[in-house]
Amino acid sequence: MADQQEPNNVELAAEAVNASQNEEVAPEPPVQDLFQLAVKLPHAPHQIQIMVSTQEQVQDIRQSVIELPGTYQYSCFHLEHDGVRINDYVELSEVPGIAPNSELVLVEDPYTEKEARIHLLRTRELIGAASARIDTAGGIAAGMALFDGVDTVCENTSHPLSNYDFNAPASLDQFLPPTSKTTAPKCVRGICLSPWNPPPYYLRQKGHLIYIQCATLEGEQVHITSHVSGFYVNNSTGQKFDPTPRTKPKTMQAHSLVTLLGMISPSFEKEFQALQEFNSTRDPLITFGPTNAIPASPWLVPGADAQHKAHSADLARPQEQYLIAGAEGVDSLRDFNEEFQSTRELPRDSVQERVFRERLLSKLFADYTEAAVRGAVLIAKGEIAPLNPTEGRDAQIYVYNNIFFSHGADGVGTFTSDGGDEAARVATGKDVMGVKAVNSLDIPGLQTPGTVVVDYLGRRLVAQSIVPGIFRQREEGQSQIDYGGVEGKDIVATNEEFVPLFDKMSKAMRVKPHSVWDKEGKKHDLVASVETKGLLGTDGRKYVLDLYRITPLDIDFIEKHWKGVDDPTGYPHKMAVLRQELVEAFWKLKMREYVSAQVKARQEARDQADKEKAEVKEGETKEGEAKEGEAKEGEAKEGEAKEGETAEKIEDNEEDKKAETQDDRIDISGFDFALNADVCSGQEPQTEEEKAQWAADEKDVQDACAFLVEKCIPGLIEDLKEGDVGSPMDGHSLTRLMHKRGINIRYLGSLATLAIEQGSKLASVKILAVQEMIARAAKHILNALLRGLPGPLAAYAISHFLNCFLGATVNPSPQVVKDEALWKLYHDADFSFESLTIESLRAQIQKEVQRRFRYELEENWEASIKHLQMLREIALKIGLQLQIKDYEFGPAKLETSKVNNDAPAPATNGNGKGKNKKKGSVPSGASSPVYKGPTTTFSPEDIMNIVPLVKDSSSKSQLAEEALEAGRISIIQDQKELGQELLLESLSLHEQIYGVLHPEVARVYNTLSMLYYQLDEKAAAVELARKAVIVSERTLGVDSTETILNYLNLGLFEHANGDTKAALAYIKHAFGFWRVIYGDGHPDSVTTMNNTAVMLQALKHYTDSRKWFEASLAVCEDIFGKTSANAATLSFQLAQALALDNDSKGSVNRMRDAYNIFLAELGPNDRNTKEAENWLEQLTQNAVALAKQAKETAARRRLMKPRVTMSVKPQSQVGQGTVSSTGRLADSATTGSGMGGMDSRSIDELLKYIEGAETQGKPKRITGKANPKRRGASSRK
Repeated sequence: MADQQEPNNVELAAEAVNASQNEEVAPEPPVQDLFQLAVKLPHAPHQIQIMVSTQEQVQDIRQSVIELPGTYQYSCFHLEHDGVRINDYVELSEVPGIAPNSELVLVEDPYTEKEARIHLLRTRELIGAASARIDTAGGIAAGMALFDGVDTVCENTSHPLSNYDFNAPASLDQFLPPTSKTTAPKCVRGICLSPWNPPPYYLRQKGHLIYIQCATLEGEQVHITSHVSGFYVNNSTGQKFDPTPRTKPKTMQAHSLVTLLGMISPSFEKEFQALQEFNSTRDPLITFGPTNAIPASPWLVPGADAQHKAHSADLARPQEQYLIAGAEGVDSLRDFNEEFQSTRELPRDSVQERVFRERLLSKLFADYTEAAVRGAVLIAKGEIAPLNPTEGRDAQIYVYNNIFFSHGADGVGTFTSDGGDEAARVATGKDVMGVKAVNSLDIPGLQTPGTVVVDYLGRRLVAQSIVPGIFRQREEGQSQIDYGGVEGKDIVATNEEFVPLFDKMSKAMRVKPHSVWDKEGKKHDLVASVETKGLLGTDGRKYVLDLYRITPLDIDFIEKHWKGVDDPTGYPHKMAVLRQELVEAFWKLKMREYVSAQVKARQEARDQADKEKAEVKEGETKEGEAKEGEAKEGEAKEGEAKEGETAEKIEDNEEDKKAETQDDRIDISGFDFALNADVCSGQEPQTEEEKAQWAADEKDVQDACAFLVEKCIPGLIEDLKEGDVGSPMDGHSLTRLMHKRGINIRYLGSLATLAIEQGSKLASVKILAVQEMIARAAKHILNALLRGLPGPLAAYAISHFLNCFLGATVNPSPQVVKDEALWKLYHDADFSFESLTIESLRAQIQKEVQRRFRYELEENWEASIKHLQMLREIALKIGLQLQIKDYEFGPAKLETSKVNNDAPAPATNGNGKGKNKKKGSVPSGASSPVYKGPTTTFSPEDIMNIVPLVKDSSSKSQLAEEALEAGRISIIQDQKELGQELLLESLSLHEQIYGVLHPEVARVYNTLSMLYYQLDEKAAAVELARKAVIVSERTLGVDSTETILNYLNLGLFEHANGDTKAALAYIKHAFGFWRVIYGDGHPDSVTTMNNTAVMLQALKHYTDSRKWFEASLAVCEDIFGKTSANAATLSFQLAQALALDNDSKGSVNRMRDAYNIFLAELGPNDRNTKEAENWLEQLTQNAVALAKQAKETAARRRLMKPRVTMSVKPQSQVGQGTVSSTGRLADSATTGSGMGGMDSRSIDELLKYIEGAETQGKPKRITGKANPKRRGASSRK
């Protein structure tokens, strides 16, 4: 709770502004960047040493003191230097006289009630007395990490993958949080506020703040008075009030409550020390709470009767709101808008100022988002009264904690002609993205309100910070809007004060200045969309509002598929806009065309000039030949003239070269391309010139739409086919990849159609695209059912919906399980979900998919969906937290043939292989071994919680991103040392600005770990990869695709670092979740299984290694075909693995398969074909020799060098390639090119092992050339 002592951002901003306005510039202190300071303490240990930098603020030093183990008891104090109090909000370099080994003095301050409350909260956390809080935004097990529960020791087995069953279904028990074998020591039985609170007025006058009661481990009930001077034991009991100091057996008083507890309880110090040691055994990243990010909530959580989260009694839990916010709740009320704008106005000239400013903004966005989510949930539950209760529900507005809330629906008819509620819902989401885009531009003087969209229980609520003056009643004839459309497009306001700021914004967003016309036909020149509004607040600041139309409409799509509001088969709304990424990509295309045209024109001009020069020189040569008959004197003069002429020519040539160098630079100042955001939106040009200009603008937008359909979507398909990007694993990674390419979700149907045309290579993309379309259609249907329901009825509606959707096989006619008391209580609720049937739901889904994605689902599509994966997608899209159990999706059986009940659940997770695995098949949840009858798959008790889904407008830190991008460019340019330095600087900036627990920090950890691995610094790579795993688990989710890929890379780095058992444990963990989120047969799983087989070979577990090679080959053949070069490479590896496993016959057969494929695909002269031929010959001879027991033939075998090496390869993030150590973008494993190569041992060494003559020493590795079919291969570490 230390951070709660800090003042709010307005105070911090005011301090910074005051500092920037101080005209006196202090001389730079003569100190080095990093140095040591001594801090003198009033109690033991009396002095500590801390390392600081001149760029740190004094509050950072203060925070370090609060968090250090020897000084954690201090929370209410200030620091002094040379007897002068130091301001907490100045940089250390600004403190007069500071130098290395200077001494700061910690001086304890008098407490206030707020400080006393915060000190009690902090003490409860320090001594382990604080119980888990109910977090509105986070939900059950929010921010959970499974990393410390992964068994890397394997005491009972030879390695983590022993007895691995590839046919077992995915186990959901992996989601269970790790249980500690030991419990945390208890320092006290309980500590909370006393029932004697609050102090009477006459005692407040004497400095009494709050009263505390504590139950010690010895069983004593002690009452404590919090006084302005500290804490002391008083004479009160449960029946008698006497807050005076207790003197018998002795007076006990201390400034810190922790110190006082040590005086009261003899066992406190010992248990407190044991607690510190217990906490130190866990990674701090696992125990610390996220400060600048909402922790990820898993969609599967332990049930109510699980031991993991037993609900315990705690008297202080209901008191925490008072301890945090005070009796009046004033401490939690903040003027968020003023904080946002004053923080944005902080100086940003130096790096230190930018870091300070961006750190404040990051924390402020996090605080605002948390407050907005809390308010939205309270509104959805009906606990906040609207400001306009007489209006319809969708038109009602609310104010909570100085935040303005409205419904994301068309309550006032603004979007009636564009699709009503559907259009309004989309507009709110686009508005948040627009605000985020403007925030990232960070234009000085242009302000945006804090904006957050919250989806909860089927409702969408928009939270905005209150702009001063937005509710002001202006004079008659004046509108509240100063720039842009006032009432739709009927009235247009213009104000020259907004033009410079809006012009900067529009140029950055590629929005073209254009004319619009109001309802009277009057022309207005705007530099932004007519929908984008400017408001001059009463605080004098200029605000931009309604940013949902910063890009043009997708006019081609609308013309084809929007058929009006009343058409049930057309697209649901007209708010189909192009994405900002697409506009940027199209602008770059136009820029390339402009530059190419400039280069071509310049080259033509240069060629023409050269031609003219050649003609001039030819004329001069003829003229010189005519003068050859002149006198000798003339010849001498001519010679002198020629010398001068030659000198002039040399000078001319040099000048020409300089001019050419200048000419090579293309001046792009003449390039000006932007798109009119208002085309096809009802504007009516008046004159012929205006109509011509409008037609040209429409043509540009149509070209952009064609670029999307004809280039971007096929380009993504081609990249996925060629493996230039990692293949997506679930719906989130697929949509994220589409968005990065500027492709809207409405084109999922087009993506699926193109993927089908590519056959089995992109079967996974087609499966994911269809799954995502169905899940999104189901989300819209379920949201509509939930929208009119009270909270207590939601679980009944959700469970019935899931039974109709995913439990049809278990119960063909599911019925709603009613609670008659609730039905009677909420008699006026919308019970339309009761009429939902399996047939009606399937028809609705099919209709929604066709409307929204223009895609016709196949006949009997419901039979091909992956039930477990579909359940996950719906849970994530609605915010469901379901109970962890094996959900039955198939008909109930008397027994289960696949599940190995003796093995632990995670160990049963593997990939299907061979003929038993069908493409796109679904591993169902592990079925129960006991027949339970035809019940339903889901019950209301399975719905444990519903968490709000949040879209915020916080932008990335520009400073941290600049350093990260500079580091990447340096790596690509092969400047490794500079790149490494820049990336480390970027990591430091990310940690300072975002805090350690943030998704952006996890991505930087991952990037840096890959770099260190490529630089052969294995230990550093492992350390950073571990951090990437933990942070991504806690902020992105334990089963997010990024977390899984981080686990796979950590396994690779652990193997390279020599801990192969740990590597296999991490791969097994990741593989288990991979099968939950996708299922069997993902293209990139070929790489993972191949890496696993190589690692098992390193441990000399040849039989297990062979199984993983076989599984890898089965998936490869299924995707790429049995006669592909990828299958040949894996057959080659499998042949070697079979040879190592003493299967000579199988080895020869597999090597023959590899040779035949190489021969057919690459020809007889390719080195891979020759290599396979030589291996085949030797393996055949060896098989014959073994059969005849003629070992003497081994001496005649030649030493051969394979041209590819058995390797393991880092897993790239979805949608990205892997940057190799040379900076080149290596290929993804999707093509099979990332699969490990052939074994690096010579044939003699391999055959010696088969014959039992392998030496004890490690075989010498002979590295060959890389297989041209396997790009990005690396040698085995």
